[in-house]
Amino acid sequence: MTDLSNLPQPPVHLTDEAAAWWRDVLRDFELAPHHLRLLRAACEAWDRMQQARQALADHGGLTFTDERGVIRAHPAVAMERDARVAFARLVRELDLDGGALSEAPRPPALTSNRRN
Repeated sequence: MTDLSNLPQPPVHLTDEAAAWWRDVLRDFELAPHHLRLLRAACEAWDRMQQARQALADHGGLTFTDERGVIRAHPAVAMERDARVAFARLVRELDLDGGALSEAPRPPALTSNRRN
């Protein structure tokens, strides 16, 4: 069994939810030092996505009407989308899925870094 007491702590600026995920990932996966930067970016992307979702809820929805009366997408829609895409890509780059390979065309599978 691997000693988990020496694992890096989550960055202090992460939300409690992202920090808990950080700890879960480090408990279940063996990451190289450079992967910690990717994990941090994934946690930050998750937090940004949640912030954008909250901004949309706080400001009344997905659209707004500009000064000319034109209905436009709220800027937080793009922020949420971009953060979601970044999170998904970072999770894939870290090879955290660990499930069976899909038969659908996709980028080549990465070798797993799951702890034994």
